[in-house]
Amino acid sequence: MVFRFLLLSDEVDDFKREIQIDSEATFLDLHNAILESVNYTKDQMASFFVCDDDWSKRTEVTLVEMDTSSDEDNYIMEDTHLDELLTDEHQKLLYVFDYMTERAFFMELREIIPNKTLMDPVCTKAKGTPPVQIMPLDEFDNKMNTSTDIDSDFYGDTEYDIDELDKEGFEGLDNESFDNPYDDDRY
Repeated sequence: MVFRFLLLSDEVDDFKREIQIDSEATFLDLHNAILESVNYTKDQMASFFVCDDDWSKRTEVTLVEMDTSSDEDNYIMEDTHLDELLTDEHQKLLYVFDYMTERAFFMELREIIPNKTLMDPVCTKAKGTPPVQIMPLDEFDNKMNTSTDIDSDFYGDTEYDIDELDKEGFEGLDNESFDNPYDDDRY
């Protein structure tokens, strides 16, 4: 089988790549095909995330083994075949190519082509200029903070007044480690 992926970027409107790859290829093969299609260097960390329909990250496939102590399975690009984690058309993935700023391509498995194989992945459509591979942090900060002026009242009043608290909210809390402000002589 052959998988046909569509890659999009939320940074560049007219950017699009379509990659066809054998379903038995590894995520590392897909990683390399993506890098070649956008002319990125291969010296940066990257990860794939298999996502649900709302783009929530579910399963991570890393470039190198991460030392994790979780009970979750660890998937490494070199050891994980695409057909192990991808089974349905329209499955969504994120390909994080800039770890420091978590910039990524949005990917969708657009088509599963049965009875066909590919020796090497191929970029079948290339439109638009890809975003820069590594965005300097100061430029990223400026891009993200263009209209977020936060003044001293952002979190509410700056003064605390115990009289504004609701006394009933503290009833039934007889825990000695909890200081009840209503134990004050004013009440």
